[in-house]
Amino acid sequence: MAERILNGSEVVLQALVDQGVEVVFGYPGGAVLPLYDEIFKQNRIRHILVRHEQAAVHAAEGYARSTGKVGVVLVTSGPGATNAVTGLTDALMDSIPIICLTGQVPTHLIGNDAFQEADTTGITRPCTKHNYLVKDSEKLARTMHEAFHVATSGRPGPVVIDLPKDILVAKAPYLEPSQVTHRTYNPIVKGDRGQIEQAIELLASAKKPILYCGGGVINSGSQACKILTEFTRMTGVPITLTLMGLGAYPASDKQYLGMLGMHGTYEANMAMHDCDVMIAIGARFDDRVTGNLDFFSPGSQKVQIDIDQSSINKNVPVDIGIIGDVGHVLEDMMKIWKAKQHRIDAKALDSWWDEIEGWRGKRCLSYKQPNDVIKPQHVIRRLHALTRDRKTYITTDVGQHQMWAAQHFGFEHPHEWMTSGGLGTMGYGMPAAMGVQVAHPDATVICFTGDASVMMNIQECATLKQYHLPVKTVILNNRYMGMVRQWQQLLHGSRYSESYSESLPDFVKLSEAFGFTGLTCNNPADLDDTLKQMLEIDGPVILDVAVDDKENCYPMIPSGKPHNEMLLGAETNGDEAIDSDEGMVLV
Repeated sequence: MAERILNGSEVVLQALVDQGVEVVFGYPGGAVLPLYDEIFKQNRIRHILVRHEQAAVHAAEGYARSTGKVGVVLVTSGPGATNAVTGLTDALMDSIPIICLTGQVPTHLIGNDAFQEADTTGITRPCTKHNYLVKDSEKLARTMHEAFHVATSGRPGPVVIDLPKDILVAKAPYLEPSQVTHRTYNPIVKGDRGQIEQAIELLASAKKPILYCGGGVINSGSQACKILTEFTRMTGVPITLTLMGLGAYPASDKQYLGMLGMHGTYEANMAMHDCDVMIAIGARFDDRVTGNLDFFSPGSQKVQIDIDQSSINKNVPVDIGIIGDVGHVLEDMMKIWKAKQHRIDAKALDSWWDEIEGWRGKRCLSYKQPNDVIKPQHVIRRLHALTRDRKTYITTDVGQHQMWAAQHFGFEHPHEWMTSGGLGTMGYGMPAAMGVQVAHPDATVICFTGDASVMMNIQECATLKQYHLPVKTVILNNRYMGMVRQWQQLLHGSRYSESYSESLPDFVKLSEAFGFTGLTCNNPADLDDTLKQMLEIDGPVILDVAVDDKENCYPMIPSGKPHNEMLLGAETNGDEAIDSDEGMVLV
């Protein structure tokens, strides 16, 4: 086959097309103008013009997480690249496959402090899975295809390709994806059979087992989630999910204990603390899950299944560490379980479920909805009820509203929940929702946010308007940085240092200034009608809901405490649940 010669920008676009890319989120600048010129000449790839490069990465994250595809970002050199760093770090922490194309000054100017020059590969080395600086046109096509392999293989993550301007205009040979193989990076996907058999034997002998599952299950794909559901029901064991794992198992199922961790359910955290066998599947023992490591699940034997070898034994020592794609490992686990006709001791398992039902009886997510003020939990629960007959995707920003959404919006399927877990990035929600809506134009996309978080990337309202993206942004407005205020109340003597917003915009007028609909609600009696009105509007909407400004997010494991020392809200049932000045009780 004759060698195909293109200019560098054509090589980049052809590689994107051949890798199945349909949309790019970006913002132009001098260093990438040759690439934007080629974008102008074609119609195979759609470009979404964001208003800030951080938002471009978050939009690509929303697109990627809701589809299972790679999110692609295009930004210019210098500030374009540095503005993308927060999004890249977010994608690295949450294992989201992103390709970020960054412009760079011409190769002969690199290191000369040229206009809009930054050491992009140096800056992004700690916050990407891998990065490239292309200084040889001959290697451009290979680098593009390799980057997709790296971003999607093993534990997914962001990859930066830094593109000097002269490389984008120089002639370069084009290679098809089939002509490129990565010689060194080929992660293990099949788990060790002997270890899997040991794990199955351990589970079968358990008296108090639990499955602890995370975002790795969702990253493995919808089929992995189906196998997890079948395996869980077949064994009869309880299951809990991390913040990033929500949707991997149906929230309405009787074996689901809810989310675990700092703001997880009482029953999930108590079961994690008291279990005797823990099977961690695609979960990395994050500090927000484990609490105090010295007291974390002290009596259990632990199995960890993860495609990332570095995650095994990283935070918590485990008895069996299985390296492999969780979908493949779960498939083998189910086959072995069936072949050996394993059964967990029925009497012991019934006793374990009786204990769990006792913890469930506390109804740790209970709240009272008064007549004079809207509780934030109530907003989320009502929206969940009103969208059950729709294909609905949820994004959030970070803080109390994020935890309330995780607790109260029941996710039945994977890929419907987008949130910033590891980095906790305020400003994630609206641009992530943009990316989700681009990927799923006919779906209902709702962004839950707070009055502080929404201001971080409020300029993306212009993107929503330009591309007619009907995202519904619901602000749970308590005029505080809610989680900061909660911690100041509980840990710092109610000294609310700089956590109250003295000045906020009129969000209805702000919406109208951007050219779309704004709504407001401050009366519980009007909430359902307002939510229905929002959902019926064909276009973007910002709904500003005035909520109880002193409401705290419970349950809560205080920093440094173990799972069995939780703060519960005053509305919780049980002998220990009593009213107090702080509206909580330590149990």
